[in-house]
Amino acid sequence: MSDRTPVDFWFDPLCPWAWITSRWIHEVSALRPVEPRWHVMSLSVLNEGRDLPEEYRGFLDNAWGPVRVCIAAEQKYGSEILGRLYTELGTRFHDQGKPKDRATIEEALRAADLDPALADAAGTDEHDAALRASHHDGMDRVGYEVGTPVIDVEGAAFFGPVVSPIPRGEAAAKLWDGVRLVAGTEGFFELKRSRTRDPIFT
Repeated sequence: MSDRTPVDFWFDPLCPWAWITSRWIHEVSALRPVEPRWHVMSLSVLNEGRDLPEEYRGFLDNAWGPVRVCIAAEQKYGSEILGRLYTELGTRFHDQGKPKDRATIEEALRAADLDPALADAAGTDEHDAALRASHHDGMDRVGYEVGTPVIDVEGAAFFGPVVSPIPRGEAAAKLWDGVRLVAGTEGFFELKRSRTRDPIFT
């Protein structure tokens, strides 16, 4: 893999938009010489102290558990297992619509060949210092007005792309080429339009 360009990707496993982007990166890695490297960020950490709608605040209260489990798994096994665990969590949370609870997390851990007892980390702040460090490593590269996903490739960091449905095959590779071009342009900051559809995971 030494001839492949590292692509650092920060995710919160509860974010459906990050999940779509992560599946796009998998498509890209089959057609371009890139190697995803996975890192955890936290929407709960990002939004601490912000005045938010009650519904979203409830979502964030439930978002601590999965990121804490991801960080605990990384600390026990190393960062190379994060992509596998993220795939198992995201498949259940988003594709299958399973509850975002301990039973689903344990199921994902088993499927990733990891210790299901790591689900205990969801209810403790034991690993929060490492979680915050990983979060800030990603967010410091792009600023705090954005969320997840954050991608850094060869020093060009950006939020997104936010896209639905998942680009596949050559369409995925074509989007990657365009994103690289835009992100690598000195002084380029933003390109955006209103979302007109919900996340589509197929």
